[in-house]
Amino acid sequence: MDRQSAEKRRKAALATPSDLASNATTDISAALSALLADTFALYLKTKNFHWHMSGPHFRDYHLMLDEQGEQIFAMTDAIAERARKVGGTTIRSIGHISRQQRLLDNDADFVTPRDMIAELAEDNRTFLSFLRQVHEVCGEHNDVATTSLLEVWIDETERRAWFLFETTRNAE
Repeated sequence: MDRQSAEKRRKAALATPSDLASNATTDISAALSALLADTFALYLKTKNFHWHMSGPHFRDYHLMLDEQGEQIFAMTDAIAERARKVGGTTIRSIGHISRQQRLLDNDADFVTPRDMIAELAEDNRTFLSFLRQVHEVCGEHNDVATTSLLEVWIDETERRAWFLFETTRNAE
Protein backbone atom coordinates (compact mmCIF):
# COMPACT_ATOMS: atom_id res chain seq x y z
CA MET A 1 0.00 0.00 0.00
CA ASP A 2 1.38 3.39 -0.93
CA ARG A 3 1.61 6.37 1.42
CA GLN A 4 -1.38 8.17 -0.11
CA SER A 5 -3.65 5.11 0.25
CA ALA A 6 -2.53 4.66 3.85
CA GLU A 7 -3.35 8.31 4.61
CA LYS A 8 -6.81 7.92 3.10
CA ARG A 9 -7.51 4.82 5.20
CA ARG A 10 -6.50 6.59 8.42
CA LYS A 11 -8.87 9.45 7.65
CA ALA A 12 -11.78 7.25 6.51
CA ALA A 13 -14.85 7.34 8.71
CA LEU A 14 -15.86 4.30 10.69
CA ALA A 15 -18.96 3.41 8.72
CA THR A 16 -20.19 0.27 10.46
CA PRO A 17 -23.43 -0.81 8.78
CA SER A 18 -26.53 -0.93 10.97
CA ASP A 19 -30.22 -1.47 10.37
CA LEU A 20 -30.95 1.26 12.91
CA ALA A 21 -31.81 4.75 11.68
CA SER A 22 -28.99 7.30 11.73
CA ASN A 23 -30.63 9.20 14.60
CA ALA A 24 -30.81 5.94 16.57
CA THR A 25 -27.11 5.32 15.97
CA THR A 26 -26.31 8.84 17.14
CA ASP A 27 -28.55 8.68 20.23
CA ILE A 28 -27.55 5.20 21.31
CA SER A 29 -23.82 5.58 20.78
CA ALA A 30 -23.82 8.92 22.62
CA ALA A 31 -25.73 7.41 25.54
CA LEU A 32 -23.40 4.40 25.62
CA SER A 33 -20.28 6.59 25.49
CA ALA A 34 -21.44 8.62 28.49
CA LEU A 35 -22.32 5.38 30.27
CA LEU A 36 -18.89 3.98 29.46
CA ALA A 37 -17.21 7.06 30.92
CA ASP A 38 -19.22 6.62 34.11
CA THR A 39 -18.44 2.91 34.16
CA PHE A 40 -14.72 3.67 34.11
CA ALA A 41 -15.17 6.36 36.78
CA LEU A 42 -17.08 3.94 39.02
CA TYR A 43 -14.55 1.20 38.39
CA LEU A 44 -11.59 3.40 39.29
CA LYS A 45 -13.27 4.77 42.42
CA THR A 46 -14.14 1.23 43.51
CA LYS A 47 -10.53 0.14 42.97
CA ASN A 48 -9.23 3.30 44.69
CA PHE A 49 -11.26 2.47 47.79
CA HIS A 50 -10.26 -1.20 47.52
CA TRP A 51 -6.57 -0.19 47.49
CA HIS A 52 -6.93 2.31 50.35
CA MET A 53 -9.24 0.35 52.64
CA SER A 54 -8.24 0.04 56.30
CA GLY A 55 -9.76 -0.83 59.64
CA PRO A 56 -11.22 -3.82 61.44
CA HIS A 57 -13.34 -4.95 58.45
CA PHE A 58 -10.44 -4.54 56.02
CA ARG A 59 -10.49 -8.05 54.60
CA ASP A 60 -14.25 -8.22 54.04
CA TYR A 61 -14.46 -4.74 52.47
CA HIS A 62 -11.27 -5.25 50.45
CA LEU A 63 -12.59 -8.49 48.96
CA MET A 64 -16.09 -7.10 48.33
CA LEU A 65 -14.72 -4.05 46.50
CA ASP A 66 -12.36 -6.21 44.47
CA GLU A 67 -15.27 -8.40 43.37
CA GLN A 68 -17.39 -5.34 42.57
CA GLY A 69 -14.54 -3.74 40.63
CA GLU A 70 -14.17 -6.85 38.48
CA GLN A 71 -17.90 -6.87 37.76
CA ILE A 72 -17.88 -3.18 36.78
CA PHE A 73 -14.79 -3.55 34.59
CA ALA A 74 -16.38 -6.52 32.81
CA MET A 75 -19.06 -4.16 31.48
CA THR A 76 -16.63 -1.81 29.71
CA ASP A 77 -15.83 -3.85 26.62
CA ALA A 78 -19.45 -4.82 26.01
CA ILE A 79 -20.59 -1.18 26.29
CA ALA A 80 -17.95 0.05 23.84
CA GLU A 81 -18.62 -2.79 21.42
CA ARG A 82 -22.37 -2.12 21.46
CA ALA A 83 -21.69 1.51 20.48
CA ARG A 84 -19.58 0.27 17.58
CA LYS A 85 -22.03 -2.49 16.56
CA VAL A 86 -24.86 0.01 16.16
CA GLY A 87 -22.68 2.12 13.88
CA GLY A 88 -21.35 4.71 16.31
CA THR A 89 -18.08 5.44 18.03
CA THR A 90 -17.12 5.57 21.67
CA ILE A 91 -14.56 7.05 24.05
CA ARG A 92 -10.93 7.15 23.02
CA SER A 93 -8.89 8.32 26.00
CA ILE A 94 -8.73 9.18 29.69
CA GLY A 95 -9.33 12.81 28.73
CA HIS A 96 -12.43 11.80 26.79
CA ILE A 97 -13.66 9.90 29.86
CA SER A 98 -13.11 12.91 32.13
CA ARG A 99 -15.07 15.17 29.77
CA GLN A 100 -18.05 12.79 29.67
CA GLN A 101 -18.22 11.28 33.15
CA ARG A 102 -20.99 12.40 35.46
CA LEU A 103 -19.90 10.49 38.56
CA LEU A 104 -17.50 12.48 40.71
CA ASP A 105 -13.97 11.32 41.46
CA ASN A 106 -12.63 11.12 45.01
CA ASP A 107 -8.97 12.16 45.27
CA ALA A 108 -8.92 12.59 49.04
CA ASP A 109 -5.80 11.44 50.84
CA PHE A 110 -7.89 9.60 53.42
CA VAL A 111 -11.49 8.44 53.47
CA THR A 112 -12.91 6.41 56.34
CA PRO A 113 -14.08 2.91 55.44
CA ARG A 114 -17.67 3.82 56.33
CA ASP A 115 -17.54 6.90 54.08
CA MET A 116 -16.01 4.85 51.25
CA ILE A 117 -18.83 2.32 51.40
CA ALA A 118 -21.51 5.01 51.69
CA GLU A 119 -20.09 6.96 48.75
CA LEU A 120 -19.93 3.84 46.58
CA ALA A 121 -23.50 2.95 47.55
CA GLU A 122 -24.66 6.39 46.42
CA ASP A 123 -22.58 6.20 43.23
CA ASN A 124 -24.05 2.82 42.36
CA ARG A 125 -27.57 4.19 42.86
CA THR A 126 -26.70 7.13 40.59
CA PHE A 127 -25.14 4.74 38.07
CA LEU A 128 -28.36 2.73 38.21
CA SER A 129 -30.28 5.82 37.08
CA PHE A 130 -27.84 6.23 34.15
CA LEU A 131 -28.38 2.59 33.15
CA ARG A 132 -32.15 3.11 33.20
CA GLN A 133 -31.82 6.28 31.09
CA VAL A 134 -29.77 4.44 28.45
CA HIS A 135 -32.28 1.56 28.54
CA GLU A 136 -35.03 4.07 27.76
CA VAL A 137 -33.07 5.52 24.80
CA CYS A 138 -32.40 2.04 23.42
CA GLY A 139 -36.03 1.03 23.93
CA GLU A 140 -37.24 4.07 22.00
CA HIS A 141 -35.12 2.93 19.04
CA ASN A 142 -36.03 -0.77 19.38
CA ASP A 143 -32.43 -1.78 20.12
CA VAL A 144 -33.35 -4.98 21.92
CA ALA A 145 -29.78 -6.32 22.08
CA THR A 146 -28.55 -3.33 24.07
CA THR A 147 -31.65 -3.23 26.29
CA SER A 148 -31.07 -6.90 27.09
CA LEU A 149 -27.49 -6.22 28.23
CA LEU A 150 -28.62 -3.20 30.22
CA GLU A 151 -31.19 -5.28 32.09
CA VAL A 152 -28.45 -7.61 33.33
CA TRP A 153 -26.28 -4.63 34.36
CA ILE A 154 -29.23 -3.01 36.13
CA ASP A 155 -29.67 -6.18 38.18
CA GLU A 156 -25.93 -6.35 38.97
CA THR A 157 -25.86 -2.68 39.97
CA GLU A 158 -28.91 -3.08 42.19
CA ARG A 159 -27.10 -5.95 43.92
CA ARG A 160 -23.92 -3.89 44.42
CA ALA A 161 -25.92 -0.98 45.83
CA TRP A 162 -27.79 -3.35 48.14
CA PHE A 163 -24.59 -4.98 49.44
CA LEU A 164 -22.99 -1.59 50.02
CA PHE A 165 -26.09 -0.27 51.78
CA GLU A 166 -26.35 -3.31 54.04
CA THR A 167 -22.65 -3.00 54.89
CA THR A 168 -23.24 0.50 56.29
CA ARG A 169 -26.10 -0.54 58.59
CA ASN A 170 -25.51 -0.64 62.32
CA ALA A 171 -26.27 -4.31 62.78
CA GLU A 172 -23.38 -5.16 65.11
